[in-house]
Amino acid sequence: MVTLNHAIATAMVDGPSRGLELLQSLDSDVRLAEHYRLDAVRAHLLEMTGDHESPVRHYRSAASRTTSIPEQDYLMAQAARLEEGLGGTGEETIAPRS
Repeated sequence: MVTLNHAIATAMVDGPSRGLELLQSLDSDVRLAEHYRLDAVRAHLLEMTGDHESPVRHYRSAASRTTSIPEQDYLMAQAARLEEGLGGTGEETIAPRS
């Protein structure tokens, strides 16, 4: 988590591209590679670069990995917000609650 937080701080100071570079080292870290926070941060930083397609996939992936309903709702809302700007072409990966 320290490296993840460092990537976020670096992105705020040096820009999202630099933060994304630091995240790449975490892709092979077994402790964090499958953690939802890595996808959530990557989505946010990608969005900050002006990419509005790739973050949708990462927000959805993060939502599918967390067990927290409020976090799932937030991450899916972020994906939906971006998707609206793209014309709503993605598919929902988490079934709506009833």
